[in-house]
Amino acid sequence: MTPHMKLHASLFAFVFLCPLLARALDPAEEQLGFVALSDGKTFDGWKHGGNWEIQDGAFARVRPSGSLTYEAQKVPDDFELRFEWKVSKLCNSGVYYRPGQVEYQVLDDAHPVYGENPRQAAASLFFCMGPRKRATRPVGEWNTARIICKGSVIEHWLNEERVISFDYTDPKWAKEVELLRIRGGNLAGRGGKISLQDHGQDVAYRNLRLRTIPADEPLIPDPTFQPLPVTGASLEKENARVRGLLEKAKQPTASQTK
Repeated sequence: MTPHMKLHASLFAFVFLCPLLARALDPAEEQLGFVALSDGKTFDGWKHGGNWEIQDGAFARVRPSGSLTYEAQKVPDDFELRFEWKVSKLCNSGVYYRPGQVEYQVLDDAHPVYGENPRQAAASLFFCMGPRKRATRPVGEWNTARIICKGSVIEHWLNEERVISFDYTDPKWAKEVELLRIRGGNLAGRGGKISLQDHGQDVAYRNLRLRTIPADEPLIPDPTFQPLPVTGASLEKENARVRGLLEKAKQPTASQTK
């Protein structure tokens, strides 16, 4: 087992053994350059409309009024974000990390509108790339997650599994990248803010940690990665939504939102 794999295993064990506690930054993560984005006690560095609370060290959305946004720092061009999330029944939420509609989907995968489509499932790059497998824990339990971006490579992790790993400049993913462009997302965009979405249902996030990936640290996409296919009624609904977005795009004041 490599030192990197040992680190991941130790972190997983800690989270599993201490599921109800907000923890301090792990020393091994500090060595990698991670910085905690929350002290588990205050909203220092964050902005919201009064609808989020801190519960047991976690950010908890408890009423309507909008997303929770990290204002203290923009997202580095090359970065790794680690966090944990927990959803209520039929919850739909997400973590935005680049300008526009670029989102790590957070979801109760039983959601009747989104969950059936892998490109809208938990840990998907919403409306772009589905995960290679479903890996969520039951509603009400904490999930671990990572977003890793270096150059044109993007990875999404869920519960210690790398469920998305691709280079968005690779021609074989052109269709998926175009879907996201139609929605209003530009994977080449930089300088965004981390935003935790309020989409109408209660959700919680904790242990958000961010680091800048050094220039000499490679991120190589998994050559075996293949997302779950979108077929049948899910594909028909997606195509209908694409047509609707294209029609809205013709209107000067139309917005493409989830």
